[in-house]
Amino acid sequence: MPSRNDKTFEFGVYTLGDLAYDSRTGSLKSAGERMKEIIRAAIIADEAGIDVFGVGEHHRLDFALSSPPVVLAAIAQATSRIRLTSATTVLGTADPVRVFEDFATLDLISDGRAEMIAGRGAYIESFPLFGFELDDYKELFAEKLELMRQLNLSERITWSGRLRSPLEDAEIAPRPQQAAIPVWVGVGSTPESAALAGRQGAGMALALLGGEPAKYKHLVDCYREAGQAAGYGNDTLRVAITGHCYVAETTEQALDEFYAGYSKYYLQFMGGKENGKPLSRDDFNKLAESLAIGSPERIAEKIVAQHELFGHSRFMAQMDIGGMPPAQVEHSIKLLATQVAPLVRESLQIKV
Repeated sequence: MPSRNDKTFEFGVYTLGDLAYDSRTGSLKSAGERMKEIIRAAIIADEAGIDVFGVGEHHRLDFALSSPPVVLAAIAQATSRIRLTSATTVLGTADPVRVFEDFATLDLISDGRAEMIAGRGAYIESFPLFGFELDDYKELFAEKLELMRQLNLSERITWSGRLRSPLEDAEIAPRPQQAAIPVWVGVGSTPESAALAGRQGAGMALALLGGEPAKYKHLVDCYREAGQAAGYGNDTLRVAITGHCYVAETTEQALDEFYAGYSKYYLQFMGGKENGKPLSRDDFNKLAESLAIGSPERIAEKIVAQHELFGHSRFMAQMDIGGMPPAQVEHSIKLLATQVAPLVRESLQIKV
């Protein structure tokens, strides 16, 4: 499980691998082309000094990523130091033994850089795809998260649950290079998920996708209270803030460039899909006030202000949405690493 060090603050970049529609052809972008962009972005992040790179999991034709360990293994061979995590592993519709072995293999390939963010998933397509009942949504995740915790502890395991066949002195191989794979739980808006993460002693990756950050503080409080009640200390209970982010030389430039991608993403995957209405520039500008979009100085101010609320030790940025040009995404990654990160660490009096 993650360990906490109050003298560190990490920066990460993650992608869900969405495939935007090409306005010229009306067809989705090639998954193969998108994969190459993602690997290239990971290399840029590694070279620039970003601490963590993550890839998501979806099982739909409008996303390129369905197997995070495979993609991360490819990235491991092209990078040298950056930590590698799933941005979400949909644990409820996966076999935790297989997931653990995949990430343990990734850990060996990457010389101990593997991590995982386990989540319930934003979509439900994986339930019928892998033969699970949607009615078991919550119980599946809780049971499998507990099994994942135990798999991390021992190379042999005896376990039984309601929704998976039991294990009797089963050998779990290979073992990772790290003592254990760091496991985080992705949390959206429910105290139940936050409390579950705390009870498991996992890290909590809290998604802030709009609205005043203060309205999410109760989730962090719930997480830490549940974790402390379960016997975990602050060295284990660790919070990451994740969300949409874009950095440019000026805030005006950042708003101009990111609106082009965000408005497409909104229409394809978010509120615009239900009502068929595009996101106006005025509405985007209002929303952007609560997102990490702007100049390096502006974003550093927002991260420091959030740190006062949450006491988090990691910030994870999703930049490459809605067909954002790769060159712009790569430049934003570099600015996050070379300008935002030093400003935040200086303000928090953290030494690299």
